[in-house]
Amino acid sequence: MRNIIFVVVMFFAILGPSLAIAFIARAALQALGRNPSAAPKILITMIVALIFAGVVSIVALLVTLQIFGA
Repeated sequence: MRNIIFVVVMFFAILGPSLAIAFIARAALQALGRNPSAAPKILITMIVALIFAGVVSIVALLVTLQIFGA
């Protein structure tokens, strides 16, 4: 039972940042399609947002591993 709970918590810990990465990429591609000349500004903002989403997923995994003692 403990393993099932662990897998469910890990799933939700990764689902949020994964969705955030997907939405960020979608928004960046739409913005580039509308205004290609703004590519440098969009790229920098997208990279920063992706870094934050990645950090959130790493922290979520570390907290989950710490709680379950795996």
